[in-house]
Amino acid sequence: MKRKTRTRILINGSSNLSEQLATQITDRYEVQMIEEPNNGLVMVKMEENAKKSLFYLGEVFVTECKVQINGQLGIGILKGDKPELSYYLAVIDAAYQAELDEVKGWIPLLLAEEENIAVERKEFDNKVLQTKVNFENMDVE
Repeated sequence: MKRKTRTRILINGSSNLSEQLATQITDRYEVQMIEEPNNGLVMVKMEENAKKSLFYLGEVFVTECKVQINGQLGIGILKGDKPELSYYLAVIDAAYQAELDEVKGWIPLLLAEEENIAVERKEFDNKVLQTKVNFENMDVE
């Protein structure tokens, strides 16, 4: 599973899953803190479609953390002020970078969480669509 997909699932899914996976690693391996969870600003780059040029839309408030396991660096960065989750993401990322045995058993858990996210998103979309106004059906006198 790619880092981007894994991180998206862990950020949008249940925080309990991130904590559970990170705890499996911290209980068995020495996790060296490189950079404590801290806040910062990141520039958001956008592409202007007409001219195909890049520009900076603005800044986004993020929390980031860096850890090391068995000499492999793990980075956790996400939007908002969530220091615990950034730590969990960094530990999970470092575990994947170090190719620890535990990560092989995580794929089914991550895929199940991805399904849960999709179901929740579909339910939310259905609620929003119930409030949608169809202007074609409105009578005009």
